[in-house]
Amino acid sequence: MASNAYIIANKRTVSSHPHRQPHLPLLLLLFSLLFIGKFDLVSALNYTKYTRKVSNLRLQRIQKHLEKINKPAVITIESPDGDIIDCVHKRKQPALDHPLLKKHKIQRVAPEMPKVKTLKRDEGSGDSKRKEGEDLIWQMWHRNGTRCPKGTVPIRRSTTRDVLRAKSLFHFGKKQSTTINPTRRADAPDVVSSNGHEHAIAYTGTSQEVYGAKGTINVWDPSIQEVNEFSLSQIWILSGSFDGPDLNSIEAGWQVSPELYGDSRPRLFTYWTSDSYQATGCYNLLCAGFVQTNSRIAIGAAISPVSQYDANQYDITILIWKDPKLGNWWMGFGDNNLVGYWPAELFTHLADHATMVEWGGEVVNSRANGKHTSTEMGSGHFAEDGFGKSSYFRNLELVDADNSLSSVHDISTLAENTNCYNIKNSYNNEWGTYFYYGGPGNNPQCP
Repeated sequence: MASNAYIIANKRTVSSHPHRQPHLPLLLLLFSLLFIGKFDLVSALNYTKYTRKVSNLRLQRIQKHLEKINKPAVITIESPDGDIIDCVHKRKQPALDHPLLKKHKIQRVAPEMPKVKTLKRDEGSGDSKRKEGEDLIWQMWHRNGTRCPKGTVPIRRSTTRDVLRAKSLFHFGKKQSTTINPTRRADAPDVVSSNGHEHAIAYTGTSQEVYGAKGTINVWDPSIQEVNEFSLSQIWILSGSFDGPDLNSIEAGWQVSPELYGDSRPRLFTYWTSDSYQATGCYNLLCAGFVQTNSRIAIGAAISPVSQYDANQYDITILIWKDPKLGNWWMGFGDNNLVGYWPAELFTHLADHATMVEWGGEVVNSRANGKHTSTEMGSGHFAEDGFGKSSYFRNLELVDADNSLSSVHDISTLAENTNCYNIKNSYNNEWGTYFYYGGPGNNPQCP
């Protein structure tokens, strides 16, 4: 299995289209929020209703919150796509503001990496694997050429406009809490369509103890119909009650979320919750919790390049596992790059182990104008279209109690509406357990 951050599927040229957004001082930015209606536009999405008149009191509350999560930077890097990346000292990052982490000391000893239980053949030919040592750009801000100094971590700066696109200050950076589906089987994953979320996922059973999971995820830039919709592809690490208020979840992957980021680019993201998405947790570093240790990977930053239809294919490898010594849940990216960890203190059920893992795609279907959304999942093509056309997850693996990685063999799949988005899984020696998934959303069979 090739564990590089990106896999080049063929040699056709990949074109990238960085968009540059203006960076304004805070006072000018606030002025523009009051009087300019189409400041945010980077695509066909209509952001106008999200740039409305705002009271001074609300702006003050927003500014106070931003001062809390935007920590003082040692240096600042401007990305070609308009993102501002602040290089913040590790000990000043937002995570340590969490009340449960006041006495937490950042883990300096590297966690024990999961052992590979079974040797696998090298994947693919020279045409499907990145050349050794090739420095492929994989986050947009890297194009600037500047790196964060040792001892600092890169944090994407949040802006007033980011907050104003959210439903409220409380909802900024948070997933909406899910509603309970009374017809859900006890062994089925925590996905319901009644709250406007639709999925195409593979998942494990609930009878086993799980200590981590791994997968390689094909990266695309699916089209989003409405600003408050998103499309993501991720891994879920779960424990607790799906039908109660105590579900623990650790999540990572890529997502396109115009509401959260103000554009339609795929971005690396993380999420966590210890109370079924009610009050705890958030995306990325938008609240205290996740402790970042890597100085080169910015969570929430745009991924570049991305896959193109019937041309170059790119994917990212994500590993989430529990350090057997200290109990923290670590995230690895690409070729054994440690990104950071979720401290064990944040969780209840996951303080011990996980009981279910899910891999797959999720979209929000807001049914604007009474029709199913045309927001795409994955590449926007159904699973049957296959490689280069449909998005995939490959080399699905689990970490067991002995901290060993092994290929997943017994998985189930679920898609609420296969006329809108679907999933097809299989197995071979190179990709292990894998699946194609996704779809276009609205179409004649998905009205």
